[in-house]
Amino acid sequence: MYQEEYARWCAANLDDPDLAPELASIVGDEEAIKERFAVALKFGTAGLRGVIGAGTNRMNVYVVRQATQGLANWVKTQGGSQTVAISYDSRIKSDVFAKAAAEVLAANGVKVRIYKALMPVPALSFATRYYKCNAGIMVTASHNPAKYNGYKAYGPDGCQMTDEAADVVYAEIQKTDVLTGAKTMTFEEGMAAGLIQYVEDDCCEALYQAIESRSVRPGLCATAGLKLVYSPLNGSGLVPVTRILKDLGITDVTIVPEQKNPDGNFPTCPYPNPEIFEALRLGLELAEKSGADLMLATDPDADRVGIAVRCKDGSYELLSGNEVGVLLLDYICAGRIEKGTMPKNPVMVKSIVSTPLADKVAAHYGVECRNVLTGFKWIGDQIAKLEAAGEVERFIFGFEESYGYLAGSYVRDKDAIIGSMLICEMAAYYRSIGSSIKEELERIYSQYGRYLNKVDSFEFEGLSGMDKMAKIMADLRADHLTEIAGYKVEKVTDYKKPEETGLPAANVLIYTLEGGASVIVRPSGTEPKIKAYYTTLGKDLAEAQAQKDALSAAIKPLLA
Repeated sequence: MYQEEYARWCAANLDDPDLAPELASIVGDEEAIKERFAVALKFGTAGLRGVIGAGTNRMNVYVVRQATQGLANWVKTQGGSQTVAISYDSRIKSDVFAKAAAEVLAANGVKVRIYKALMPVPALSFATRYYKCNAGIMVTASHNPAKYNGYKAYGPDGCQMTDEAADVVYAEIQKTDVLTGAKTMTFEEGMAAGLIQYVEDDCCEALYQAIESRSVRPGLCATAGLKLVYSPLNGSGLVPVTRILKDLGITDVTIVPEQKNPDGNFPTCPYPNPEIFEALRLGLELAEKSGADLMLATDPDADRVGIAVRCKDGSYELLSGNEVGVLLLDYICAGRIEKGTMPKNPVMVKSIVSTPLADKVAAHYGVECRNVLTGFKWIGDQIAKLEAAGEVERFIFGFEESYGYLAGSYVRDKDAIIGSMLICEMAAYYRSIGSSIKEELERIYSQYGRYLNKVDSFEFEGLSGMDKMAKIMADLRADHLTEIAGYKVEKVTDYKKPEETGLPAANVLIYTLEGGASVIVRPSGTEPKIKAYYTTLGKDLAEAQAQKDALSAAIKPLLA
């Protein structure tokens, strides 16, 4: 079957010049052909993601057209504006795939609003809402290695697509022949017909205003003398992040030169992820040379931001997403109470795999903390519920441990632009009162306890990877652990049983251990990985780390 599909692609007159040489290079290579053609990339709530190349199991212009035809078929049943917003990041072929999607939508009579140049996830979410679109498309593979690209689909609320909508789109995709099934017209024809239009400056300005309106202490940054090193990691963050910093009055900003300009090859970091030290190494070297207060980096689609802070001895420490989430929550709560801008019955939202320290901080300030499934759309879902009740101003902050933050309801996905703004404002404020982010983190730990949150990831590449992951999760469910590293399991919460959790079904297991530690096991929604999340609580970091190491050693043989 896959050999027949391979032969069909070889015989076709393909209009992407990179595909034919790749197809020719695998003649007679059974494994390579099977890997590209035995299955198709699955379209889900996170859209598509895969290695760039030829075949149904790769990201290429034909797979993008097929997916967009499926999306167009769904949009045409939705009424409304019959419009789709499109943005893209710096990845290889992102601009090509974005234009291809626009051409298919236009050929189907669906109107398009596309950004003139690369813009990040939050800008796409904002434009989807601003133009009252039926859907949005973001061409990106987030923080995956350079060989990947992807296609995130958004609903009319600017949130990643719901399961129900994604299922309908997927069914339409399966009816569409990958090589010949999508309608298409040229981009120029779409523009001439008024079906394709660019996102205009008023939309971009409205986004910046929405972000700046969430400042906790407006005007503070202009006088604080903050010294900053920033890296967009060759992605889409450069323009929006530097614009916001300029508006805030932060003038001492050094951009990491090798990582400044968009470049989908990510030459300085094979894994352009601000969670990883190697991606931040050049920025850290620059920070040490310049004595910066803070180094921050955004990922290619600028929905995540990672930071390193200066310690008293002049060294720099990378903070985890959990630590930054808790710091921002504490800063926003204290600042809004002080300024009299805290709403009545405030709400913050975080994912179930994010630190329970946030629950403690929220309770201290009288803020309701809602815990939701992993995936920022579930945080967006909570904002939508508040909006439906006419209480959207109650939402003050949401975060995920994977470096995603949002303050405000202007978008429904994580936003590294506002994350960068609030982190800089927080750093500037603590500097102005003779403190620092590092000292404030130590204050939080001394007040609430020394929590440690760590993640181990186990990769399962190739066609058999998904089967291996499914078997591991099935084995864990069939044979419940009663102890881990000598710690008794007090409770197992299986999120596949919504009747027990009150949340939609999800492939997650949480082991609550005696003494308050926990282990969470879940397959990634976007990568062939199983992740184990550890939360430990000690009298100091050494004790918390020792417990994490013991738990990790016990879990590894079960997941590796």
